[in-house]
Amino acid sequence: MKKSDVVKEILAGRRGSANPVGQAEAPANIALCKYWGKRNEELNLPITSSLSLTLDHVGARTEISQCSSGDQIFLSGERLDSDHPFANRLSRYLDLFRQGDEGYCVKTESSVPVAAGLASSASGFAATVKALDALYGWKLGSRELSILARLGSGSACRSLYSGFVEWHVGEREDGMDSYAEPLELQWPEIRLGWILVSTAHKPVGSREAMRRTRESSPLYQSWPAQVARDLAEIKAALSLRDFTRLGETVEANALAMHATMMAAQPAILYWLPDTVAVLHQVADARRQGVSVYATMDAGPNVKILYQARDQDRVVERFPQISFLCG
Repeated sequence: MKKSDVVKEILAGRRGSANPVGQAEAPANIALCKYWGKRNEELNLPITSSLSLTLDHVGARTEISQCSSGDQIFLSGERLDSDHPFANRLSRYLDLFRQGDEGYCVKTESSVPVAAGLASSASGFAATVKALDALYGWKLGSRELSILARLGSGSACRSLYSGFVEWHVGEREDGMDSYAEPLELQWPEIRLGWILVSTAHKPVGSREAMRRTRESSPLYQSWPAQVARDLAEIKAALSLRDFTRLGETVEANALAMHATMMAAQPAILYWLPDTVAVLHQVADARRQGVSVYATMDAGPNVKILYQARDQDRVVERFPQISFLCG
């Protein structure tokens, strides 16, 4: 099954009237229990479920309109050449929704660096599919939007919601049961910040890194079982408001994911010297009684998980921190 088949099935019978412009915003999200590896690359179907925390004040805003002179793609005010990786990837995604030979004018403003391991693609594709929904007047439900966003970037399916969000792995070959939905719980004291180590493009993209890890890392065979355990632990910790249990599991899950990459052939190592230094800072802060934990996506930057009551001590320990949510 192809992405175009999924789009046709979801949009069947949708005859909304086109508007001049479609606009939408979507937040970024950081996985607490990671998504790493696909069972179907064409449809971005994961090998495991995952769970994320939405970043309330960080993400993307996208405006889409039709034009007659091919795609015109702007990122943070700069028009991109058609062979730019971001423009090329977005145009291929837009091909799924074209209703003729028209082009699209897409203007995206992102508050996070692109391709630096800070979840820019998640918010970007979520905002894009919501803007398309507004442009064409489809009036799709959240589940359908989540599935369509997943076709652009797997983690984008989680950026349709606020709070804690679970992406269900699903079983169907067409992926119609692989979508995200929010958990029915709140924990307003949770805080998440980031330590920006580098904004440079990643040396290995996530898609290639996932493929290489799955195919060549001897550690990957234990990854699905670990995710199942970690996901259950994280959901239990959230339900019980057990921050230590949550933080320990989140940190261990992220480090295990990076370990599978490092064991790939050739090895995938996103860490930089400053990454290691920050991880040591986190461990040292805990030894000094500050309850903080680290998590990382596919990149060198470190996210810091803590509670509101510890914010002053966290800022003292990590003056370079930027706040993502809370």
